[in-house]
Amino acid sequence: MSESQGPAQRLFGAGKRLLGSLLATGETRLRLAVLELEEERARLITLLLLAGISLLLLLLGLGALTTLIIVAFWDSYRLAAIGGCAAVLLIGGLGLAGWVLHLARRRTLLVDTLKHLALDRELMETRSEER
Repeated sequence: MSESQGPAQRLFGAGKRLLGSLLATGETRLRLAVLELEEERARLITLLLLAGISLLLLLLGLGALTTLIIVAFWDSYRLAAIGGCAAVLLIGGLGLAGWVLHLARRRTLLVDTLKHLALDRELMETRSEER
């Protein structure tokens, strides 16, 4: 038997190798996406728990501080103390709400996966242009 292959066999072999490479690359990218999703889920759960506990502690602290300020100024400036505390709390709450909206709009989900897919696409385009 001869070692040479016909053009159809070489084309079939090249197609088979290309399909294998595409499947391997796709599997790698899918594993990366799953890993990123798992990390993001764990980070989100931790953030929610810490945010809930910190909000509870902040609420209790602000309530105690507001009560202390109102009691301290009860005889002379009770309405000013109540209004001042309310204004500080409202301004702080609005500022934090704006900051949370800013953080929520940032894209962090699957950032690395999207970078690698873009890099793969660029490499495929440069290789096809070279041929």
